[in-house]
Amino acid sequence: MGESAKDERRVSGPRLFAIVGPFQSGKTTLLECLLTRSGALARQGSVRDGSSVGDSSAEARAHAASVEANIASVDYLGDRFTFIDLPGSIEFAHEARNVLPMCDAAIVVCEADERKLPALRMILREIEDLGIPRILFLNKIDQADLRIRETLAMLQPASQTPLLLRQIPVWQNGIVTGFIDLALERAFVYREHAPSVVVDVPAGELPREKEARYTMLERLADYDDALMEELISDIEPPRDQIFDDLTRDLREGLVAPVLIGSAEAGHGVTRLLKALRHEAPGISRLRERLGISADGPALAHAIKTVHTAHGGKLSFSRVLRGSFSDGAIVRSAKGEDRIAGLSRLTGLAGSKQGKVEEGDCIAFGRLDHVATGDTFGDAKAAAPAPALGVIAPPQPAHCIALHVKDRKDEVRLAAAMAKLADEDPSLSFVQDQEAGELRLFGQGEMHLRVALERLAARFGVNVDSHKPSVGYRETIRHSVSVRGRHKKQSGGHGQFGDVALDVAPLPRGEGFAFNETVHGGAVPRNYFGAIEEGCKDALEKGPFGFPVVDVAVTLTDGSYHSVDSSDMAFRTAARIGMSEALAKANPVLLEPILAVEVTTPSEALSRVTAIVSGRRGQILGYDGRPGWEGWDVLSALIPEAEMDGLIVELRSATAGVGSFTQKFDHLAEMVGKTAEAIVAHHNGTKAPAH
Repeated sequence: MGESAKDERRVSGPRLFAIVGPFQSGKTTLLECLLTRSGALARQGSVRDGSSVGDSSAEARAHAASVEANIASVDYLGDRFTFIDLPGSIEFAHEARNVLPMCDAAIVVCEADERKLPALRMILREIEDLGIPRILFLNKIDQADLRIRETLAMLQPASQTPLLLRQIPVWQNGIVTGFIDLALERAFVYREHAPSVVVDVPAGELPREKEARYTMLERLADYDDALMEELISDIEPPRDQIFDDLTRDLREGLVAPVLIGSAEAGHGVTRLLKALRHEAPGISRLRERLGISADGPALAHAIKTVHTAHGGKLSFSRVLRGSFSDGAIVRSAKGEDRIAGLSRLTGLAGSKQGKVEEGDCIAFGRLDHVATGDTFGDAKAAAPAPALGVIAPPQPAHCIALHVKDRKDEVRLAAAMAKLADEDPSLSFVQDQEAGELRLFGQGEMHLRVALERLAARFGVNVDSHKPSVGYRETIRHSVSVRGRHKKQSGGHGQFGDVALDVAPLPRGEGFAFNETVHGGAVPRNYFGAIEEGCKDALEKGPFGFPVVDVAVTLTDGSYHSVDSSDMAFRTAARIGMSEALAKANPVLLEPILAVEVTTPSEALSRVTAIVSGRRGQILGYDGRPGWEGWDVLSALIPEAEMDGLIVELRSATAGVGSFTQKFDHLAEMVGKTAEAIVAHHNGTKAPAH
């Protein structure tokens, strides 16, 4: 087992690493430090002063937070690495959905902060479910208050696999001055923004080092019988054997190694780079995970789409097999495209490439038929590129209604929104015909705010936004009989239609039913369809101004004129009669009720319950989230009118990780002052005084 691991320890070819972690854990700062330490940058920039390679967009700078994936490629000691820094906020977590499955390993940036454990748990769970090897980088070690053992015990519940401590800090007068690498059995003294200096393990630290190293070896021995025998026999295992085990256990996802450091000061970053270089797997392991053969025509998978002002559409893609040249024709499921440029990017700076090899993560220019999540390959291949499975965008959690400030921007708005949705599939843009509203759906308040900022900055389209209208309905409580008559004479043929209607309520959810019991040809059969349409016309706007539902109409009688009757005359007569019936049949307002399932950490359940109850929600119950210890799912019925801003409150109460799904459940009657106020607002009148 150890020999096979040794044979594959050094991986050749480009590799792709995701940098993930909770909000404000230091991911973008770590990316900056990795670029500086690998020689891609001459000087480390700062997120705080806006000089970093990551978070370079205007929106990220304005909000001092990552709002999109940041991609940077470097060459380190002859190896090419591409790092993708992914946002930590759950509102932008969708950025990772298409990126993570194509990564060789993930760097999980975390810190000794119990408040961020729910977010860390969510991130690790997604990585674990995908089978991606991961290294935890315990950041801000220079600010830690807890001892390393306490920190590890606090973090362990967030991981389904054992956390394997690879390094321990060296303390001096209450300050972390360096670390001891337990595999190398060497100490490293930190230097500000420079590689650490190797020194002998201080004599006073030897007992701590021996104990921590033995704990690490015991964990490795759980997966290596030979190592277990050596430990039992008190035989010191060879260093190569230890690294073989570390490499194998990382690649197979048996453990999650933990390295320590400080991205802000540049501490521990060189050891992280070397661990990635020597131990992380490459493209062959990724192909195994995806079920793709190493043999066959060139193949690539698009992980992110960007529309640039001057370069057009860029499709950032991982080359899974073979190679691609600039100008070559590629084919996806949607059609063929000619590659219009290949670029390797570090932030906003790009370098043109004539050819790219397997394993590379590169920007392909102007692949119009390729969307994020699509696989494409050589157009000359006999078979089309295999699909790797569609990753569905998350259900929307927030919605706003839009209208352009300048009417001439309406056409540009649709085109701009199409491009934004191409870049970010979790955005959706819908024209609600009934409400006459343009609606933008997304993952939260900040997510939609950033989308509107991009609309203005990149496409020059300025919009106003407001709360979307609620889909209220009306129905009736009583049955009535009415007569609808339409007679008009204006020279030549006139118009005549006469109908007798019985109108009755239907059970909730039944919709509309039309029947006839006409006898003796009082109304010719050929007019029945027009009469039904006239009834439906009246249902479009009831006495309160909303659509009417759950009504049955029976045509019982009527009369006609052999010359003046027509489809239009009977349709008009039916609409007149139906409108009169709705007003007489004790109309009532209905509001839509949604079935909502809220996912929350268990410790926040009481706060979530209070939020739901405060929005007129009916709690149906709660249960443990399947497979997620320490999490619950709360089921409730909540009026649609109370859903606006729910996601904002939930995330505030759950350390940013609460979420919900929703679906229409039923319509419920509304009466009293609340109903009167809704009708008055809808019709632009004042509610009656009581």
